[in-house]
Amino acid sequence: MLRTIRSTLTLFNSIAIIAVCAAVLIFSLKVHERLYLEAVKSDLDGLSENMSADMVQLLAAENQDPFSITTTLLRLDRYTHVKFAVVFDGEGDIVQVYAGSLINDDDLRANLEGDLSPYFKLGTSVMDNELVAYKLVGDKQFPLGHLLIVNDVAQPLQTSKNELLSTVVPLTIIIVLLGVLASLWLNSQMLRPFRQLARLASKIKKTNDYSTQIDVRGKSEVRDLTSEFSAMMKTIFATDSKNKAYTEQLKEQGESVKYLANYDVLTKVPNRHHFMEILGDSLNQAKTSNTDPALMYVDLDGFKDVNDTYGHIVGDKLLVKASERIKALLSDGEQLARLSGDEFLVLINGTPSIEYLEQKALGINHSLAREFKVDDWEINISASLGVASASSAQFEYTHMLSNADIAMYHSKLDGKNTATVFTQSMQEKAHRNTIIIHSITNAIKHDEFHLVYQPKVGKNKQVVGFEALIRWIHPELGFIPPDEFIGIAEKSGKVSEISQWVIEQCCKDLPNLLNKFGKHVVVSLNLSSHDLKIKKLPSEIKSMFARYNISPASVELEVTESAYLENFEEAKQFFEEIHCLGCKIALDDFGTGYSSLSYLTQLDINTLKIDKQFIDKLGIAERDTLIIQTIIQMAKQLNLTICAEGIEEQAQADFLVNEGVQQIQGYFYAKPTKAEELLDDGFSLSNV
Repeated sequence: MLRTIRSTLTLFNSIAIIAVCAAVLIFSLKVHERLYLEAVKSDLDGLSENMSADMVQLLAAENQDPFSITTTLLRLDRYTHVKFAVVFDGEGDIVQVYAGSLINDDDLRANLEGDLSPYFKLGTSVMDNELVAYKLVGDKQFPLGHLLIVNDVAQPLQTSKNELLSTVVPLTIIIVLLGVLASLWLNSQMLRPFRQLARLASKIKKTNDYSTQIDVRGKSEVRDLTSEFSAMMKTIFATDSKNKAYTEQLKEQGESVKYLANYDVLTKVPNRHHFMEILGDSLNQAKTSNTDPALMYVDLDGFKDVNDTYGHIVGDKLLVKASERIKALLSDGEQLARLSGDEFLVLINGTPSIEYLEQKALGINHSLAREFKVDDWEINISASLGVASASSAQFEYTHMLSNADIAMYHSKLDGKNTATVFTQSMQEKAHRNTIIIHSITNAIKHDEFHLVYQPKVGKNKQVVGFEALIRWIHPELGFIPPDEFIGIAEKSGKVSEISQWVIEQCCKDLPNLLNKFGKHVVVSLNLSSHDLKIKKLPSEIKSMFARYNISPASVELEVTESAYLENFEEAKQFFEEIHCLGCKIALDDFGTGYSSLSYLTQLDINTLKIDKQFIDKLGIAERDTLIIQTIIQMAKQLNLTICAEGIEEQAQADFLVNEGVQQIQGYFYAKPTKAEELLDDGFSLSNV
């Protein structure tokens, strides 16, 4: 009976101790889970806010750069629990996808089809054991897109719980064991008088000695378990304090992230994202106050050369000094911001007059044109400015920025170190350029381009070659001159697409031209300075030759003097690879630039082309005639083939042939003609 009572008491006490410990442990886990979720949610919120701010410039660009967007998303590699991230454009279409280590890229893309925006709400929330951050990229009135980041919550939370349990559970087990042992000892002490009495009764029964004195003393002692519980609570308290400290740290980081999201780290002035908010507020106030603010777009001339020559550290210091000079010229109500790179914006509130804007722009030009002292270097740069008013953009900040950018571009074209005020005609020109930029790729796909070939005539008045020239008939704009769309293609980075199309189309036409005019004929193709920078272009040309069975000796690549001067070392390497391929190289427009004659001894070229501007003054301007004769004599000494272009008169042709020019090209013999017309039996050269 006593054993049953002792077992019951021991069991009851043990259950009570375990229940108390379990309750404390469960409570601790709940508190830990709540604090952990708050910390992770705050961290992801700050991260997504920062990345959405970085995405503004990338999505606002006229030509979105997938590589820059991917590079920005790859910053998530540091966060092991990010499952995936998606960048949407303003229409809800997917721009770029990032798949973390926790998810398969193919499965992710398969599940992202369709419009996903209705399934998410702006902000940071928990959905199906996942922490989801869905942030707006850009202004609420003019959203550029959205950024979605999905973070795994269940696995890291479980890991965190396991870490807490690994710390607390052993101590809890020890406490439970100690409690059970204490309960056993306490029960033993409580029942000891009864055991003594039972033993005495048993002894009396055996001995029948009823004279035995009954001396049973009872004593009850309870072990104090407070210290053990205190130790466990201290552990829980330490864990709780650690989580709170982490939360405070995340809050501080959030403030830092907020600053970084609004201000440029280098120059300490508002960045693009924050300035767009300032500009939007200013324009809203201007509408109600009937004022007309102005925006200045400041672009540093020659800053790339500073970075290339002195390094990026010096370049960064120069940017700081340049921003300080601009800021020193600003008055109250005028705000400076850094747009990106070497570009700054100046907002002038109120209704500044044209005279004031011109004076302000002139002051900035003069200030930035003064010599900069950076470390031990003395650096000279200048600035091109564009000025646009709010009224010219209908008080829309994106249009206002675009107008200022267009005006700045005109300053660049006018020779730099100057300022230009935006006019509507500039907008029309920019709109046409935009149409051309976006039409180039479609033009290649839909065969809107075509080639024409202008014959080159030898001294025996036979065709010795052709120059392939590209033409474009746009379905809306009609005929677009090559000097217009080629320049636009170069600035937009699409000229290489055109060059590759020209090379391939020429490879298709060349066999028929050779069959009719002879195997000695060489066809010339024009390349831009951008083509010389494409290291894989020689191998692509070689591949096209093999595909269409073209002999490299039948092809000559023409490069202008200014093209190879942009980067002489890259051009030299390109020429060497082309010569190894077996093609000839012609130097076009020679004498129109500022190249050193010493470059001719370093470049492996075959042909020197005399520009039309000299031919037009042949026999009229004695100086130009002497220049032509000098070029011809120099080319002879270097064993170069000489080609003169732009021949329109018999006298010009006779003079050049007598001087020793081997190839003549111009309207005097034939205009640029389509391949099918050249192959027609009725084709013949004029004046032969």
